[in-house]
Amino acid sequence: MVPLLGRVTIVTGAAQGIGRGIARCLACDGADLVLADLNEQGVREGAEEIRVLGRNALAVTCDVTDPAQVRELVERTLDRFATIDILVNNAGVMGAPGWQDEACSRPVDWDSAFEVNLKAVFLCAEAVAPHMIARQSGKIVNISSSAGRRPSPYYPHYHASKAGVISYTQCLALQLAPHSINVNAICPAMVWTPMSEDVHRWRRELQDQPGQDDRETFLDRLRQRCPLQRETTPEDIGWAVAFLVSDRARNITGQTLSVDGGAVMT
Repeated sequence: MVPLLGRVTIVTGAAQGIGRGIARCLACDGADLVLADLNEQGVREGAEEIRVLGRNALAVTCDVTDPAQVRELVERTLDRFATIDILVNNAGVMGAPGWQDEACSRPVDWDSAFEVNLKAVFLCAEAVAPHMIARQSGKIVNISSSAGRRPSPYYPHYHASKAGVISYTQCLALQLAPHSINVNAICPAMVWTPMSEDVHRWRRELQDQPGQDDRETFLDRLRQRCPLQRETTPEDIGWAVAFLVSDRARNITGQTLSVDGGAVMT
């Protein structure tokens, strides 16, 4: 059984990390992928991975904060595949360039986090919605974060932007429900990606937190904080997305699923 056979899926932030893991999992379930990211080399390599798995793939270099580029992303998808079945809003940032060198949030970090983590979710959803509405069918999954469900004294701009994703997901679910379009969110725990590596370095250097000298030490600390005592991987997020965009989840909308080993329970 191939539950997503031939379903055309756009994944933003797909050049590396969680986004690339999501794309691989969906391809394994039969989806055809459009990988969008500012990192041209990353999406090209990711698209080749999808083709090796036997599925069709299109790599698109795209700034998801630019409405014109988002419209072009949708147009190129329709030109290639003639339809859009699934949108996964995964693109995200911790803050503006140089955030790792600062001990506190800057106004530019708030601007960047809300532009990429929240406004871009809106732009992409608004761009694909008319096509899904016309077909009275579609699935949208927005990637939030466990940071959106619990506070921290560090990088509040990031926490606030990810909390906004959860709220917007519920609003969008209500807007699109009359058209048989499901909208849900996922809150991953911290996954070892280039972005989390920057967080690790920031904590070690600016917050003077001892014992975080390498990847394994960092992940071991994360394991200790969750009941299942294991790290979260990009594939853990990918398989959760695969479920939410499948027919098995046809009656689930407006919900937020934590994938974090039980670290945050609601």
